Amino acid sequence: MTQQDINQQEWDNPENWSGKVLPGLYFSKRDTRVIVPKGLPSLGWTVNLAHPAGAWTFIGCLLAPALILAGMLITQG
Repeated sequence: MTQQDINQQEWDNPENWSGKVLPGLYFSKRDTRVIVPKGLPSLGWTVNLAHPAGAWTFIGCLLAPALILAGMLITQG
């Protein structure tokens, strides 16, 4: 079995997806991808929060807009 097969098997496993409380979050330590298609691929992509780089990517996506806004406010005076 290749890593690509493992990744697909993990993606297909409903236990690796968050429930109804926070839908669309993906957690799989066996999946080597940082960014994966959402459960419904037409809805875009999501971050594999079980991957070390995935957690940092998620944090960066949350902080980036706040930092940009703060920078704009600071420069506006």
